[in-house]
Parts: sequence; structure tokens; C-alpha cells
Amino acid sequence: MSRLPLRTIDDADQASRQSLEAAEKRNGFLPNLLRVLANAPVALETYLTVSGINARSSLSLAEREVVQITAAATHGCGFCVAGHTAVAYKQAGLDEATVEALRNLGHVPDARLEAVARFTKAVIATRGRVEDAELKAFKAFGFTDQAALEVVLGVSLATLCNFANNLAGPPLNAQLEPYRWDGVSAAVAE
Repeated sequence: MSRLPLRTIDDADQASRQSLEAAEKRNGFLPNLLRVLANAPVALETYLTVSGINARSSLSLAEREVVQITAAATHGCGFCVAGHTAVAYKQAGLDEATVEALRNLGHVPDARLEAVARFTKAVIATRGRVEDAELKAFKAFGFTDQAALEVVLGVSLATLCNFANNLAGPPLNAQLEPYRWDGVSAAVAE
């Protein structure tokens, strides 16, 4: 049960309705994250705006999804891990070994994607104060200063979503159930 109301298109603030309608049309369903964010139209607007900006970054979709899943797993946001797992498989073309490693905060088989995951973890753990060696290791895979800042951008987007979901506790949409995630400790215990 969500601790915050799950707004619908009909009961959302007028400022949020058009965005919710567009999201429902684009996704084929209305993600509960957006229904939660609609409680604060500026939060929904921020999410949609920053999502659009993040999509224009120099990082590939697969690399952006590495940032999102890593951040969500680090922040313990099952909703976002599930949602980004769906994107990772359906749109970004990531394989099962990679996705499972990300979901479990483990070692990613692809060295370049592992560099993104490690750098993302470092950014979160140090609040951006990564060691010179961590930045150098990230850049050793051809990433630039721009890409490093775009990882920070992705982490900021993830933080909004992860923390909003952790605050509200919305149920997982039925469409995301196949990608359910119950936490790193649950996955490691299997």
C-alpha cells in the first residue's frame, strides 16, 4: 500500500494531467512512480525534464541504464530496479548476466559497462568526491569529463526517483512484475 496517494489522470493537479496522459500513451500504462510524483507537479516536471536531458547525454542507452540500475540497487529502490531492468532488456539490449550483476551490485562481465557501474557506485558513495584513481580508471575506457558529469546527472535523476519511491512505497505495476527485485541480500541469499 502506497504511503502517498497514487494520482490518476482524473484526480491529478491540472498541471500534471497532460504529462500523465502522455506517459500513459507512451508506456501503455501509467507507472506508479509518475502517479506518486504527480502529488507535487514540480517534482513530476523535474523528473520528466531531467529524463529528457539525460536521454541526450553522450552515454549510450545501455550505459545510462547501468547508471540507473546501479543507483536504484544502491538506494534499495525495488520499483526503479524493476523498471530499469525492463528497459535494459527491451530497449538497451543488455544480456541477463549483465543485468543480474547490476541488480546484485556485482561484477559486470563487460569491462566498459563495469567501469560505468564502478564509477556510479563511487559517485554515490563519495557524494561526487571520487578519488583521482577512480576518475582515471573510468576515463581509461574512453570516457571523457563530459561522461563523468553525465554519470552524476544520471545519479541525480535516479536519486529523485529512488527516494520518491522509497518515501511513497508504491506497489509495482503489474507490467513490471516479471522484473521484480527484492534487494541485493535476497538475491545473494539464493
